[in-house]
Amino acid sequence: MGESRQREGRPELIRARRQRGLSQVAAAEAVGVGQTTWARWERGEQGVRASHRAKIATAFEVDALEVERWIDGWSYGETSSWPITDYGDISVAATVKSAAMLWRYEMDASRRRLLASLPFVPSVLGEWLMSWNYGITPRTVAQQEGKCTVDLTDVAGIDEACKAFGQIDQQFGAGLVRPVVVRYLHETVTPLLRGRYDDRVGSELMRAAAGMAWLAGWTAFDLSRHGQAQQHFGQALRLAKTGGDPLTGAWALATLTRQAIHLDQGTVAVWLARAATDTARRAQASPRVMALMLTREAWAMALRTRPAETRDGHDAKQIERLLVEAENVHAQGATDRDPVWTSRYEETELNAEAGNCWRLLGDHTRAVNYAEAAVTAFSARLPRSAQLNRVHAAEAYLGMGELEQAIDVARATIPAAKALTSTRSVELIQRFADQLEPYKGSIMVREFHDHLNHALAA
Repeated sequence: MGESRQREGRPELIRARRQRGLSQVAAAEAVGVGQTTWARWERGEQGVRASHRAKIATAFEVDALEVERWIDGWSYGETSSWPITDYGDISVAATVKSAAMLWRYEMDASRRRLLASLPFVPSVLGEWLMSWNYGITPRTVAQQEGKCTVDLTDVAGIDEACKAFGQIDQQFGAGLVRPVVVRYLHETVTPLLRGRYDDRVGSELMRAAAGMAWLAGWTAFDLSRHGQAQQHFGQALRLAKTGGDPLTGAWALATLTRQAIHLDQGTVAVWLARAATDTARRAQASPRVMALMLTREAWAMALRTRPAETRDGHDAKQIERLLVEAENVHAQGATDRDPVWTSRYEETELNAEAGNCWRLLGDHTRAVNYAEAAVTAFSARLPRSAQLNRVHAAEAYLGMGELEQAIDVARATIPAAKALTSTRSVELIQRFADQLEPYKGSIMVREFHDHLNHALAA
């Protein structure tokens, strides 16, 4: 095993386990090894024998080649379909062709399965950021050839569809709405992008298409299809660049930041977050936009530096300054310059993200308060947000040493994890379960693990 594998671990093996709702203990039992051995496999600290690879394939009901990919990694050049989002040419024609290809792949069962199995690839982000920051926006976004004439009414239709699909996603999780989103992109948005339009309509069309591409990426992310999600976020970024829309681009970068945070890619998350913040500042973004960018940057920094563990006061102060700045600019209120997507990030949501920063800073009391406030605010109308914040509250209680309270809160998340069509919500509760390893001798912990495994298996 090379040094790079030892440093990077095996994120695809972790992802495969979490997709199946298994803790490290349950996965280890299924394969016939100890939890310590399984943990070393995931961290890339120990090789996996051929006999154990065969047992993983049997336990996880996949073929042997899939297990090889999880264990040995998937290098950049092993599939011709990655990356689809090539930034070598950001002309209107090239951007439309790239988007149409990706969305057409989503409608082909074999290609869709390939997309769903792709890993998150940090190495392509450098090219994307270079193109975003220094690429030349087309002089015109008009297109005079095409079968249909596109006007602002068509653009408004995309916006309304995106809003409706987004509400379903927030209410029930991505699994229910994602097939509709990608079909809409292929059957409705692609023909419009290939139509005839002037500069004004073209710019608005690119913005609206970027928003729908973002939703395709977001729903893939919620289902833990991370390479697939990255493709769509990259396409959203490209559409925003072609249409000359820095704020939608900043939104795509901030969401890629969120994905990197979820994947524990702290350094990558900081790069993306700073690019998002810099983009928003250059565009003189509204206070609500800046509040999101600053909060997301603080979260990325907190993940990368982990001040509660390192005791690095300098990093902690820098993160706190970002959170204070975010709070101050958000207090300036809404303006008529707020993009439509800012409605997803109300104050309670931003406070909940700030709570994750405070947890990483070691202020678990504040983290609990923010998470529980979000649960109260979201329980009736945004079940997934409430679910995720319950888990964050449980993590904060665990950080305080309140084991019983942490388990009680986490136990309450299990019914929603089963009801929502959101792999991410299941993964989060599994991550919490893994954090209970130091307390594995406790009866409470063993009972919680048994209850969780039984409930998710059912």
